[in-house]
Amino acid sequence: MTLAPRIQRAVQHGMLGLSITSALILAGCGDSAAPPETAAAPAPVVKKKPNILYIMADDLGYSDIGAFGGEIETPNLDALVKQGRLLTNHHTGTVCAITRAMLVSGTDHHLVGEGNMGAPNDERKGLPGYEGFLNESALSFAQLLRDGGYHTYMAGKWHLGSAIAGGAVTTAGKTPDQWGFEHSYALLAGAASNHYAHEKEGSSNYTEDGKFVQPGQPGQPGGTGAEPFYSTDFYTKRLISYIDQHKADGKPFFAYAAYTSPHWPLQVSEPWLSKYKGKYDAGYDAVRNARIARQKQLGLVPADFKPYDGAPETLAATPATSGYGKAGAKYINANNGVAQGYTEYGAGKVNKKWGSLTPLEKKAQARYMEIYAGMVDNLDHNIGLLIQHLKDIGEYDNTYVMFQSDNGAEGWPIDSGADPKPTDEANATEPVYSALGTDNGAQAAKRLQYGLRWAEVSATPFRLTKGYAGEGSVSTPLIVKLPGQTARLPNLSALTHVTDNTATFLALAGIPLPSEAAPKAVDAAGVDHNLGKVVYNGRNVYPVTGKSLLPLLEGSAQAVRSDPLGHESYGRAFLISGDGKWKALWNEPPVGALDGHWELYDLTHDRGETSDVSAQNPAVTSGMVLQWQQFMTHVGGVEPLKPQGYY
Repeated sequence: MTLAPRIQRAVQHGMLGLSITSALILAGCGDSAAPPETAAAPAPVVKKKPNILYIMADDLGYSDIGAFGGEIETPNLDALVKQGRLLTNHHTGTVCAITRAMLVSGTDHHLVGEGNMGAPNDERKGLPGYEGFLNESALSFAQLLRDGGYHTYMAGKWHLGSAIAGGAVTTAGKTPDQWGFEHSYALLAGAASNHYAHEKEGSSNYTEDGKFVQPGQPGQPGGTGAEPFYSTDFYTKRLISYIDQHKADGKPFFAYAAYTSPHWPLQVSEPWLSKYKGKYDAGYDAVRNARIARQKQLGLVPADFKPYDGAPETLAATPATSGYGKAGAKYINANNGVAQGYTEYGAGKVNKKWGSLTPLEKKAQARYMEIYAGMVDNLDHNIGLLIQHLKDIGEYDNTYVMFQSDNGAEGWPIDSGADPKPTDEANATEPVYSALGTDNGAQAAKRLQYGLRWAEVSATPFRLTKGYAGEGSVSTPLIVKLPGQTARLPNLSALTHVTDNTATFLALAGIPLPSEAAPKAVDAAGVDHNLGKVVYNGRNVYPVTGKSLLPLLEGSAQAVRSDPLGHESYGRAFLISGDGKWKALWNEPPVGALDGHWELYDLTHDRGETSDVSAQNPAVTSGMVLQWQQFMTHVGGVEPLKPQGYY
């Protein structure tokens, strides 16, 4: 007997409108026209669990790819959209390690060691949740998947711990092989100093399967007698090799492509290095306006959407307040503003508009964006290679594919906020100009970044960039294709979060979330250090709090979240109401309000965060601030007395 045709189609096309489990149960019931009772019983239908391919870009902005309005050529991601769908209201952490901690653990970053990106040096130093790496209270989805019968592979950026097995875990965290990844080639730090590697003998920046490796050394990738090493190209090849090692055993796999592109240093090989020559000569506003027009045309934002137009121009750095840096200074933070007697904050940064640049500055700035675009194009090329390989080995149809960025665009200011004119003009002059974006052959490449204004363009149509609490920092592109899906489905605008990815992976694999309550561990002060934890493999860990996206993706739910979504990092904070309407937002001055008040935005009409309505809605604002404070208490977060970013 064969499956009923309609059930076969449901299985083959991703169970759209049915849960995967429900479709399999129905499949076991057979056709409506049952065979005679005397017929031989059919063999049970066993369907392999779906593979999962999770692709993460590094510091890619919301509008950089074609499907989200960008002018950069991304045909492979665009093709994926035609077989999948866009989720347009997806949120992450403000910076990479925080997002990655939430991804692996499925819960808030304060609980699992990355309350700050890296261990803080202020009053939070040594507090639980501020270890600066994935701590022992974390649950790992990779371990759950591996224990549940999956192969688990990753290639690329880890940024959650650097001690190999047997190393000083208490001070450095653990490498991915110790968190459930069967095979991994990992960049341990937050950034590569050169995308072409050239690691020194004995360096400890990379591991493969838990052992330090040095790409660029003889016999190793990038070294004499070995395959070339450019990060994006190499991670693709390595991930494919891991998939192929075990493809004959029939087990499903989870493959994590953790690319470091387009994170600085801006570097890429030909033909991508020269492909976008002249594309950005018109400057920031022209590119932003074209992206907004495409976003409206694509239906990503409504026709009357008011985008963020960029920060006000500052031709000279604004000074810090008079008491900044002095003993006894009371810094404005998310809990205390001018009304409470807190008055100090730091200096602003030089941030010029296109019309204020000299011809040489424009030449350099345009070149930075050309190289960045080339990196994104090359990234798309490699994603195409991954997807094509899955098709070649017959696994694509049974693979769940998810693509996103780890956070918004990186706006690290050139020259740390001073006037970048000397640096830009030097970069626009030969012989430096022709060498921009190339491989210098050294372990550390020229640290080339594209700065504040291009990052704003990448964040179009939203406000602010990586590290801040604006939508431009925490809203990223998200593309999803269900197993068997072959046709595009409508965009989804429901609020989603990176921890929901974790829950989705486990739901796809049919792996139940650990739920056994951990035994109490009450200290002398009466604090239960296991409160809220569950037991898994003999460890007491925080459970996954994200929500599976499957009901949303399969059409059985309009939303998966109903509780407020809170966040804090570097003292910057936000809370989005459970219905997705309101966002309370706090950034330290001078980016945030000079008096330190919490801003309020109606996201249903102003996701560009252009009109602060806190004064018109004081009760809403105060209520949401209280909810945010309760959130911080719940996750063990501590608002720093002196908020400041990572640059």
